[in-house]
Amino acid sequence: MSLRTRLLILVIAAMLVPAVLVGLRFVQNRTNDIDAALASLSASANNILADLDEKIQGTAQLHYGLARARDLDTRDKAACSAFLSAVREEYTRFTGILTINPDGSLFCDSLRTNRTLDLRDREYFKQALKAHGIVTLEPVFGRLTGISVLQIAYPVRSETGELKFILLASFNLQKFAGDHDRRLSDDSDVLLVDRKGTVLVAPDSKDWSEPAGASIANSELFRFAASPNREPSRELTGRDGKVRVWAAARSHSLRDAGFYIMVGRPKDSLVAAANRRLYEDLAMLAVASLLLLAGVWILATMSIGRQVGRLAAMATKLGLGDLSARIAPPHPSGELGGLMTLLNGTAESLQRQRTAIDELNQKLTQSQKMEAMGQLTGGVAHDFNNLLTVILGNAEHLAERLAPHKELSTIAESIATAAERGSDLTRSLLAFARKQPLMPKDIDIGQKIAGMEPLLRRTLGEHIECDFKLDQPLWQASVDPGQLASALLNLVLNARDAMPSGGTLTVEVQNISLGESDVDVNGEARPGDYVMAAVSDTGTGMTAEVAHRAFEPFFTTKEVGKGTGLGLSMVYGFARQSGGLMQIRTEPGHGTAVKLFFPRVGMPRAGAASIAPQRTTPTGSETILVVEDDDMVRGYVEGELKALGYRVIVTRNAPAALEILRGPENIHLLFTDVVMPGGMFGTELAKEAARLRPALKILLTSGHTEHPVEAADGDGREVRILNKPYRRHDLAAMLRSVLQAN
Repeated sequence: MSLRTRLLILVIAAMLVPAVLVGLRFVQNRTNDIDAALASLSASANNILADLDEKIQGTAQLHYGLARARDLDTRDKAACSAFLSAVREEYTRFTGILTINPDGSLFCDSLRTNRTLDLRDREYFKQALKAHGIVTLEPVFGRLTGISVLQIAYPVRSETGELKFILLASFNLQKFAGDHDRRLSDDSDVLLVDRKGTVLVAPDSKDWSEPAGASIANSELFRFAASPNREPSRELTGRDGKVRVWAAARSHSLRDAGFYIMVGRPKDSLVAAANRRLYEDLAMLAVASLLLLAGVWILATMSIGRQVGRLAAMATKLGLGDLSARIAPPHPSGELGGLMTLLNGTAESLQRQRTAIDELNQKLTQSQKMEAMGQLTGGVAHDFNNLLTVILGNAEHLAERLAPHKELSTIAESIATAAERGSDLTRSLLAFARKQPLMPKDIDIGQKIAGMEPLLRRTLGEHIECDFKLDQPLWQASVDPGQLASALLNLVLNARDAMPSGGTLTVEVQNISLGESDVDVNGEARPGDYVMAAVSDTGTGMTAEVAHRAFEPFFTTKEVGKGTGLGLSMVYGFARQSGGLMQIRTEPGHGTAVKLFFPRVGMPRAGAASIAPQRTTPTGSETILVVEDDDMVRGYVEGELKALGYRVIVTRNAPAALEILRGPENIHLLFTDVVMPGGMFGTELAKEAARLRPALKILLTSGHTEHPVEAADGDGREVRILNKPYRRHDLAAMLRSVLQAN
């Protein structure tokens, strides 16, 4: 008897044993499979419950962050609704986000419906009135949308504990259940019911007869869901006579909120799956037997077991993600040797591709972060510069009217100066997001920081002692003043956060000469004369590992929602772009000191006038059509133009302006904002206006520091743009320049 025959007989004898065992344990295996399916059904219900708990926790964190947003702490209903609408666009799992006054009336909502609602009868509102720092839950059908939602309410209170308003997010249960229903097997259904037995989300099955909103309070299914015991599943017969197996998720928090989650499957499909699994096991056993017989025959015939083992080991390592695995030589001749060489080459190629993909993912992630930052800052610039335009213009009016009263006139001028500083800070943020060039000036850094001292002291709070050490005389340095103010404010805010229990902050400015041994945070030495601005604190400090990564964009050790990780990276980029360098000294428990070094420039330019000459504001009498969606800015511009002698026609959007332009009114100039609601921007309005009236003069205005789009009229001619905020003289001069242009 040959070796091959002996091996085959041995394999056949060995396979008889598992075949007999499979036959004897047929019933047991079938029962176990059914039990496993029931356990899976219960696990699916609990997974849905766990996901809902996670969504509720995420909503609670969102509430915590929104509660501290200034846009909500306002009585401007339109601005509040606009802010919530922007938040809602980022969190599509909510049908709406709104705020409720303490008296139960709706204040603002993300849907901007302007409806009047009384929510005092809602259980979540009653609970939120008594809650402190936690969210309250209630499943209902939304009054604004009619969709089944889980209302998640969070009471926003003042420091004294007084209720300011209730922040409410309506979590879309219909979408949530649909997402999980798609993840389950084809014959599994998700059912959501409230404490009264009302169906919140009905199963998407032809066998289910009760629609959303119907009651199953008297059914055996609801009694099983509301049962206080821990029974994981139960077989129930429906009205159609079919038996289904239901599993319910058990949670004290959802039970208290009056909310039940159930997952069901027809019993027939449950048994069919178990039988199919048994048949598959038998088939797999038969196939395995045949393969084993064939494998023994081949191995015994061709004697390639060792080489196959080497290939299997290599494949296993690759399957586990070890792309550095290789089959070491010598390789056998023939096809197996070629396969080993090919497998080694494939592993090397995959390793190179993984490295390239990792690098590409890093670049893509960074690009997406910067794009998101650019979009955010663009919107902030537009809205903030609208406000600054009104503040700056009204401050000029006050300064002129109060000229005989020196003290009041000085206050008005301070308001204008503060508005201009706000504009500088907005441009600074856009400069980082869009990588625009800096606007450096030869300044005395000490004087600049001295002017910021009141602002910095207010920012720190009374629990932190602040010490300013400004040497005299200081060298001149070429620095962008707005970026310098932003950088210093970033460092002061970081220092404040590092001293939650109070401490001492020191701001120091002095002349200094650096040598070859003085290096920046990257270890680069740049010897020379510098003006140093340092911010030191007595706070918690940083470990060496954290300090090493402190200047990476988006790296932060603060809690979620309390820091973007852009502060120090913006400061570092500003220092390097200004031709200087940056140093940091920190130690856990001993505070942090950050030093900025700006290169020294020559002496101040002689003969510079200390007081700007008085400028004459040009006036006119032409008719100007003003298009501005912001009510405050529109009112301010209308008043300014009338004061300059112009005849003014105002409207809030482009369609209304086009109606006027199509009429007989004699209009000399169109003065329009660029970014407006209604589907038509100012640039599109300019092109259509130029087509209707070729001789019409056009002037655009924008809250961005750069042109958001290419500005041209219908004939391709360039249109002038006046950036917000602007002073009265700038407005008057630009109007005359455009009106008198050929």
